[in-house]
Amino acid sequence: MSGAAALPPAAAAWSATVRRWRTGLFDSPVNIAITVGCMAVFVWIGVPLLRWAVLDATWAGTPETCARNGGACWAFIGEKLRFILFGLYPPAQQWQPLLALGLLFGLCAASGVPLLWGRRLIVSWVVVLTLSLTIMRGGVGSQPVPTAVWGGLPLTLLMSLIALAVAFPLAIALALGRQSTLGFVRLLSVTFIEVIRGVPLIAVLYVAALLVPLMLPAGLTIDQLLRAQLGITIFVSAYMAEVVRSGLQSIPSGQYEAARALGLGNWAATRQVILPQALRAVIPSFVTLALGVLQDTTLVVVIGIFDFLNAARVSANDPNWLGFYDEAFGFAAAVYFVLCFAGSRYSLWLERHLRQE
Repeated sequence: MSGAAALPPAAAAWSATVRRWRTGLFDSPVNIAITVGCMAVFVWIGVPLLRWAVLDATWAGTPETCARNGGACWAFIGEKLRFILFGLYPPAQQWQPLLALGLLFGLCAASGVPLLWGRRLIVSWVVVLTLSLTIMRGGVGSQPVPTAVWGGLPLTLLMSLIALAVAFPLAIALALGRQSTLGFVRLLSVTFIEVIRGVPLIAVLYVAALLVPLMLPAGLTIDQLLRAQLGITIFVSAYMAEVVRSGLQSIPSGQYEAARALGLGNWAATRQVILPQALRAVIPSFVTLALGVLQDTTLVVVIGIFDFLNAARVSANDPNWLGFYDEAFGFAAAVYFVLCFAGSRYSLWLERHLRQE
């Protein structure tokens, strides 16, 4: 019996992990050079960063205290945390966006459980998003809050989830339309997808913010936040349509033939046989797209909307705490990293889970 075979399972797994790392990092002169170079860069960047962010940082105090210490001023984050999280939302009513934020995170958590996938989850999305909008707007036992003062993390997450929820059925329609045998429907779908995917999101937002009001009849106005939301949704739907189409193309032709052999028509076969399999195949791609949408919503800063990143930037313009942009952007980056890293790890777990079924 070999030594590795005699080890307990946990020790054997750890030994295999060590061997894999040693082989990957030090199995050749080139890999050794790359590993040593990466470690040198890490030390060169990491040690000063550690001193600035932790060892010399100021965790509580005044701007004068931060100036004396010379490190990161995390006291600034403590002072401006509510503004960074909620923007210009009235301080006395900030429990409302906090409640909406809890509902949205709960919706995301529930959506990540495969056992909960189904019609009830779809209904939950509609209910939670509607309830979150109602809470953010206020008016039920509290003072109404105009959308012009919405901001921070609740707004960022709300815009991302609404864009994904509304774009999903539109993307399915576009993907099916692109594969339609009706030339006019196929042409409209292809034109919409290629035109939207051919322009950057920032251009779509500028059109929504600047050109749409000029094209409206006199006396008719559309809320700026609503215009931005529509622009993001349209943009996301074009990219999501290509994800859905890739899922449709991955289904073997035998599935279509089997559905027809069962007496199902084209629409019934697509709805009951093809589309469920296609959507299931691209769920990890949907997660990746969702993370991209969360990051892309930061572009609303160009039209003056106080999303999470913009609120962090503006917080450093306070005359009493002027200039702490490194801390503001560092905190915002950390929050985005946590959200996106959790989403990426979930995507990897989901891929393994779907392969096992």
